[in-house]
Amino acid sequence: MANIQQHFHGSDLEKIAAHYHLIPTDIINFSGNVNPLGLSATIQEELARQIHLIAAYPDRDYLDLRKTLGKYIGAPYEDILVGNGSTELISLFIKVLHPQNALIIGPTYSEYEREIFINNGKSRYFPLLEEDDFRINIENLKQHLSEQTDLLVICNPNNPTSTSIFKKEMREILDFCLEQDVDVVIDETYVEFAEDVNEISAVSLTPFYQNLFIIRGVSKFYAAPGLRLGYGISGNKALIHKINDLKNPWTINSLAAYAGELMVQDLAYIDKSRHLISTERQRILNVLGQWPMVKVYPATANFILIKLLSAHNSFEVFEKLIKKNLMIRDASSFPFLSNKFLRFCILCKEDNDLLLDALCRILQDDNTI
Repeated sequence: MANIQQHFHGSDLEKIAAHYHLIPTDIINFSGNVNPLGLSATIQEELARQIHLIAAYPDRDYLDLRKTLGKYIGAPYEDILVGNGSTELISLFIKVLHPQNALIIGPTYSEYEREIFINNGKSRYFPLLEEDDFRINIENLKQHLSEQTDLLVICNPNNPTSTSIFKKEMREILDFCLEQDVDVVIDETYVEFAEDVNEISAVSLTPFYQNLFIIRGVSKFYAAPGLRLGYGISGNKALIHKINDLKNPWTINSLAAYAGELMVQDLAYIDKSRHLISTERQRILNVLGQWPMVKVYPATANFILIKLLSAHNSFEVFEKLIKKNLMIRDASSFPFLSNKFLRFCILCKEDNDLLLDALCRILQDDNTI
């Protein structure tokens, strides 16, 4: 095994397997933040029956998909645009707005900073503080929003901290940004895992804030990262039109568009997913809360952030776990997080118990291999 420390993305399963000489299918992935139920059986069966859809171009306007999404999130379909994953929408949004001085609430996903950089903009981070359990301090945030700031980037619930800004707090942030002429983009990739989506999602606020753009997708909650289907919501019709004008046509294939319609109407899958995550999240938080070797932070998404209080560091624990075919995220690569932080997502109870047992043994025994 190599002694050189490496940082891996949560989707780097094959790269990690090759590096540690493991079989990818043997690894239990606690790093990808994907719904443990996997792709709905109903969706799999229906898509197999509708494979003929790829023989035709999709509707250029994706009208049926947008109308279905509108009913799902409670927004006019005219305020919705669709793209090839949330990554395409982030890229298009940044290209249209061309922000010069963005403020990113972090630690968070690195793609926002990357897109701003490649579009010749500058970005800086507003740190969520460990002493606040990584919850937002709005008054402190306002002080960081300088006159030069033209874009505020928020991931809500936030990755990797699993903390959320609730709607009442978000209104205060949006009001201040509107006064300061600051645009706001909110990535709600993980919002459907929350206990009460409506307490966190800002979709209902889009008609009142022309400076707001929200991004969602089906990769995580619907366990379909390979489908590459994302959607954006904004009450700003001019912004929607500008992004659509810049976007290439037919970036979502016919089968993916149809799958998107089916997914958000699969109520049995939605209810089962939320119940599983809610139950296991609380159970795991209760277990970890009793361990003197870690500090666990409040979680609202389908993943949990912990800090090691023992002599171990995050990479050491990562390596010891991967040797047991258990893959978590060494969170030290995120801004503001040291080599004491780990993140892992919530899977089914049996897998969660395997991880908790292995992690407990490692943290209690310095000689564990």
